[in-house]
Amino acid sequence: MARKPMTKARAKRLIGIGTAVAPILAPYALAVAGAVRGTWDNYRAERLGVTTDKLAEFTGPGGGLHARISHIAEALMDLESRGTPAAQAFAKEATPRITELATAVRAAEQMPANRRRTAFKAISGELDGIERGVLMHLGITT
Repeated sequence: MARKPMTKARAKRLIGIGTAVAPILAPYALAVAGAVRGTWDNYRAERLGVTTDKLAEFTGPGGGLHARISHIAEALMDLESRGTPAAQAFAKEATPRITELATAVRAAEQMPANRRRTAFKAISGELDGIERGVLMHLGITT
């Protein structure tokens, strides 16, 4: 089917229809956009292991690493407060390293993409080692 050419009269008619329909459809479009945004935020928060109200703290290229660091720091505080003496010593030793890794993530976020990916991979490897140590001191074998 051939399309009708756009004429001045047809354009005016379409604009008139649009101005009449837009106020009616706008609230529905906003509601749909809000629902989609809420679903997307829930998905991102679930992937990071945080609540949606804390999601804003873990945005940007290093958001996932920041969330991991936050969770590991909480686990280290628990180990330090109620773990065995060996676990407490591990927590005291690992806590400054976690702070350094958080700083490294913030610095890496400003790097070009290739260097940032390499830095994030190295930081992730360091976090894996600390997580293994936390799990070991909790008596969980991996």
